[in-house]
Amino acid sequence: MNRWSKQLIPTLKESPQDAEIPSHQLMLRAGLIRKLGGGLYTFLPLGLKALRKVERIVREEMDRAGALEILMPALHPREVWERTGRYEVLRDVMFKIQDRQDRELVLGPTHEEIVTDLVAREISSYKQLPRNFYQIQTKFRDEIRPRFGLMRAKEFIMKDAYSFDVDSDAADVSYKAMYDAYVRIFERCGLRTKIVEADTGAMGGSSSHEFMVLADAGEDGLVECEDCPYAANLERAETGKLPPLVFDGAEEEVETVDTPGARTIAEVAEFFATSPARMIKTLVYVADDEPILVLAPGDRDINEIKLTRALGASELALADDAVIEQVTGAPVGFAGPIELSGVRMIADEKLRGCQGCITGANQADRHIKNVNQARDLPNLTFADLVFARDGDPCPRCGGTLRQKRGIEVGHVFKLGTKYSEKLGALYLDEHGKQHPAVMGCYGIGVTRTLQAVIEQSHDSDGIVWPSAIAPFQVEVLIITPKHGPSMEMGLELAAALESAGIDVLIDDRDERPGFKFKDADLLGLPVRLSVGEKSLARGVVEIRNRRTGESSDAVREEAVEKIRQML
Repeated sequence: MNRWSKQLIPTLKESPQDAEIPSHQLMLRAGLIRKLGGGLYTFLPLGLKALRKVERIVREEMDRAGALEILMPALHPREVWERTGRYEVLRDVMFKIQDRQDRELVLGPTHEEIVTDLVAREISSYKQLPRNFYQIQTKFRDEIRPRFGLMRAKEFIMKDAYSFDVDSDAADVSYKAMYDAYVRIFERCGLRTKIVEADTGAMGGSSSHEFMVLADAGEDGLVECEDCPYAANLERAETGKLPPLVFDGAEEEVETVDTPGARTIAEVAEFFATSPARMIKTLVYVADDEPILVLAPGDRDINEIKLTRALGASELALADDAVIEQVTGAPVGFAGPIELSGVRMIADEKLRGCQGCITGANQADRHIKNVNQARDLPNLTFADLVFARDGDPCPRCGGTLRQKRGIEVGHVFKLGTKYSEKLGALYLDEHGKQHPAVMGCYGIGVTRTLQAVIEQSHDSDGIVWPSAIAPFQVEVLIITPKHGPSMEMGLELAAALESAGIDVLIDDRDERPGFKFKDADLLGLPVRLSVGEKSLARGVVEIRNRRTGESSDAVREEAVEKIRQML
């Protein structure tokens, strides 16, 4: 039997100062984890027990979906990563070490290269496809700022899976199977997730979806439509069509105005006593060594992922001061698109048809007002280049987008042939012709999922565990262990519950009842069964549902069945 007095459950009355969000505070206070260093945590017995339950659910659903479990090395030769070009892309987040032969190795932040190398060696025929391999393993990433406990750690446990198919249609089937498996996994873990469209980023590929847990403390921004299922993270989110921006001076000719000391959007808006939205923000970027003028409304921020995609660029960066002066002929802060030749321009869609706007004059301390896009900038190229925000129209139905915060717990990618081509994961079709395997990639942050459950499921007293992943399902709280009949009844009920397949923790500590009840709420097991001298005198025990707070009495013969039904 699992007795509290024999466990290590070091609960804390107060939250540690460096724990910023509720789930991190509660994991520390409930004695689930302890911090070793920045982004490094030890799982204590109850935390590990809950983590193993999450892993079990993941394994069951991955196996059910037909994936095959393997275990790949955490140490990778540098050369494998150089073959795909991602050694340079991810070098800042990789931990690197050298062996005694001075060969460089990296601690795996992910395993696309490694699994593709395996398939390149072991699979050569279409008859061996499709295949989907997964593992549950520790990953290492040198985060600039580890924070929020397990949410952003340097070492974490991840389930990563990789599918290999003969063509895109077959790959779509694999993708859907993993997508559906993820829905089941998070439902079984007791998580309410929002599935959003996402950018593929450094992973590459054609499309992806994130599984997000909506939470005020989430690090990721997203938008969702009030009227239709559309949802996307901020990196990917599109916006629907807005009416043209029209301001005073729409019909007047352009006029150059002296604006001494007004350089920033805010300063120029204040000078003209108008809103930043009236400004045409003009930024100079360098895309694949070519200077590009990028235009957007002054109250909007450029989404560089969208911009990179719109330009079809491999590399993108803001220009330095010297390049800006070379392109515009003016100091930083006075760039504008009017009468500027010899440079490529692209504008955000929200500037299409704008009238009465203000922009830089490409001269120090001067701006141009009354800009009319159709008249003064007729040859602009337009694209969706800015971040979506709360209140924007939905790109699918025209409804209203609402901005939320979320925690990413899972991500599925359609990778295509990016890795299989570079690493030689090729197969022969029925005609003997060689093709690269079409890949998909599917990740779940296992440790992050555990903490996300707590972030979504807690109250002012502590954790409120879903039954499926609670460290124990029932706490048998013996109010006065020195009272022989209470102790005897508590142990008898615990044994009966365990015989019914229920995980039980017995609080047999010789502590004040109020202290034990506080700890019970903090730990948050789904059901608390209290055994005390007063209740036994009435021939009953007390059963309390942690989620609802409802308590009821039950006689000994009915208690186990009542708890079983509650769970």
